[in-house]
Amino acid sequence: MFPSTSWFFWALMSAIFAALTAIFAKIGIRGVDSDLATLIRTAIIIVVLSTFVWFAGKWSNPFALSSKTWIFLSLSGLATGASWVCYFRALQIGEASKVAPVDKLSLVLVAIFAFTFLGERPSLREWGGIAMVAGGVLVLAIKR
Repeated sequence: MFPSTSWFFWALMSAIFAALTAIFAKIGIRGVDSDLATLIRTAIIIVVLSTFVWFAGKWSNPFALSSKTWIFLSLSGLATGASWVCYFRALQIGEASKVAPVDKLSLVLVAIFAFTFLGERPSLREWGGIAMVAGGVLVLAIKR
C-alpha cells in the first residue's frame, strides 16, 4: 500500500506502535511504580535499538558528531525521558483511552513550535486539521 520509503508509511507505523505502547504499558504497570516501569522500558529500548543499529551496519563513532548535534540530541533525549515519565504516570492514574488522546496534543504543539522555531508554514487546511485535533482533545479532557 505505502512504500517503505514513504514518510507516511513510517508515521503510520509509529502511530500503530504508539497505540500498542499505551495498551501494553497500561497492562504492564499494574502494581508497579510508573517510574520503575519507565526505566525498564527504556533499558529494553536501549538493548533492542543497539542490537538493531549494530546488525544493520549503521554504527558509527558518536564522538565524531558535531557539538550542535550532541546538544540537540541530548535535549531531545531529555524531553523524551520527561515525556515518558509523565505518560506512564498518567497511564497509571487514568484510562488509556483518555490519556493517549491528550498525549497527542503534542501534534498541536509540534505544529506551533515548528511554525515558531523551524519556519514551517502549514497550509490553511492543515491548520484546520490541527485545530480539530485540539478540539478533540478538549472534548475528551473536559468532564461534564
